[in-house]
Amino acid sequence: MASLSSGKNQRRSRIPQIPLHLMILPGLLLVLIYNYGPMLGLVIAFQKFVPARGIWDSAWVGLENFRYVMALPDTMQILRNTIVIAFMKMIAQLVVPIIVALLLNEVRKQWFKRSMQTMIYLPHFLSWIILGGILVDILSPSEGILNAGLSWLGIEPIYFLGDNHWFRFVLVASDTWKEFGFNTIVYLAALTGINPTLYEAAIVDGAGRWKQTLHVTLPGMASIIILLSVLSLGNVLNAGFDQVFNLYSPQVYETGDIIDTFVYRIGLEDAQYGVATAVGLFKSIVSLTFISVSYYLAYRLANYRIF
Repeated sequence: MASLSSGKNQRRSRIPQIPLHLMILPGLLLVLIYNYGPMLGLVIAFQKFVPARGIWDSAWVGLENFRYVMALPDTMQILRNTIVIAFMKMIAQLVVPIIVALLLNEVRKQWFKRSMQTMIYLPHFLSWIILGGILVDILSPSEGILNAGLSWLGIEPIYFLGDNHWFRFVLVASDTWKEFGFNTIVYLAALTGINPTLYEAAIVDGAGRWKQTLHVTLPGMASIIILLSVLSLGNVLNAGFDQVFNLYSPQVYETGDIIDTFVYRIGLEDAQYGVATAVGLFKSIVSLTFISVSYYLAYRLANYRIF
């Protein structure tokens, strides 16, 4: 009898959860349609796909598209560019927000602190189409504000968006300026969770602001720093298509061409759909591997779990 009553109680406790599960269905349906549905098209990676014939009638070529991509002279350079740019962005997006969060944490005027938080967060909402146009105007070698300042200092104008030496740094700097405000707010939230008595104890021990930062603030932020750092590994092959596409040109393909822009050109411009799909599938497999490793490390180092 006890088991029957406990079973009835469990069923009754699940009834109020039914509306919550029904609320999930629209989102789940969208994920299935737009995230998992297109995965059926991955079969194109193993075909010589012709749109007029469709998936079912296109010739099957096996791994030929993958061999073709690996034989291209620019493939390794593109892969190297993607990894280098992605890692540079990951490091910048880790260091800059921490520094800004520590500086804002020292501000005592709340109105100034909130105003700065809003200002640094605003670029996050601007698209790269808008920012790309702004950067082209600012960095123009003939009419740009930055080069006008360099000329005033007696320095020759620099073609930042057309020079292979400078282009990667432009990508990293502009991406950091656009996105660091988001992580800054995350770190500021982590700072509010530090016990104030730890600062009081540090002051009693004679620690100044710098010592308090080293021995109280940074250790208090350690878990969230480790978590965000590890989770960013999943983006190791995402160097930012929107940004690169709006800023690059054939002059900087040597250092600025990445996997996503390569897929765009070879797939949509050259109509080699099978080859483009093969490159995209390779990227997805590598990204899945890094994401799996990153979540494992997040669990081991920061006790972070998805489920």
